[in-house]
Amino acid sequence: MSAVCGSTGLFITKQYRGSLLCLTAFLLLVHLSGQAQPFSANLIAHRGGVVDSKHTENTLAALREAARRGYWMVELDMRLTRDSVLIAQHDNNFQRYYGLPLAVKDADWKQIAGLTSEADQQAPQQLERMLQECQKLGLQVMIDNKISGLDTLLFAKVVALLRTYKLQEKALMIGTDESTPYFTGKVRLSCSRQQLEENRRKPGYQPAHYYLFESPAALTQESVQWANEQGILVVAAINEFAYRRLPKPDEAASRDIDRMKAYGVRYFQIDSAYDPLFKR
Repeated sequence: MSAVCGSTGLFITKQYRGSLLCLTAFLLLVHLSGQAQPFSANLIAHRGGVVDSKHTENTLAALREAARRGYWMVELDMRLTRDSVLIAQHDNNFQRYYGLPLAVKDADWKQIAGLTSEADQQAPQQLERMLQECQKLGLQVMIDNKISGLDTLLFAKVVALLRTYKLQEKALMIGTDESTPYFTGKVRLSCSRQQLEENRRKPGYQPAHYYLFESPAALTQESVQWANEQGILVVAAINEFAYRRLPKPDEAASRDIDRMKAYGVRYFQIDSAYDPLFKR
């Protein structure tokens, strides 16, 4: 049996039809490979999930929305209550979402556990509960350590929690000067280019212990290339705070994102207002 291929009058026997189909598929792939493909980025949700008017920062609802939107990681702000409970809370008090001007360091967990956010009726959460939810949702974590001083027993608990919920391997941390010696080698720590250069001269330095974390204003193409050559992860911060005073903040953010993409940056910590600017 034979068949006519198109209008050329070319006859092809049945045994060669499979080969023709394979050739056609191959040519299609070659064609597509020459076209622009969607940009792929790993997005980190700032302030404990999705920062918008509908979701309270550092809550379970924010985590779930971040997961629904396809984020790779969430930043959790870590603070300590008066009775030594680790919680996820950005501000140093509970005024902004919960209407309580009480400082975190002066609050006991039982005082704040029953608070309700005016935005979405969410409650403050212990850090462990947030890590448990991240594991359940498949979200990696960035910890913003807002605890002053060096408490090795407390920080050992943080590392143990990351290990318990299988989050330690990819975890990132925004550290403090006091806590850096303890966390080095246990959780990947944020650094500027200058700090990385200094760390490289220290005994025991390993690129996997750190990541380059900068805003686009400070992140040059040369620094990104240098970090890539050194095997250091690069994360660009696209946060509303940096743009809110500009005449056209969204346009400025968009330009910065395009520039970071052109430099080869693939990891971005962002406020959710900017996630439409990424094609995922």
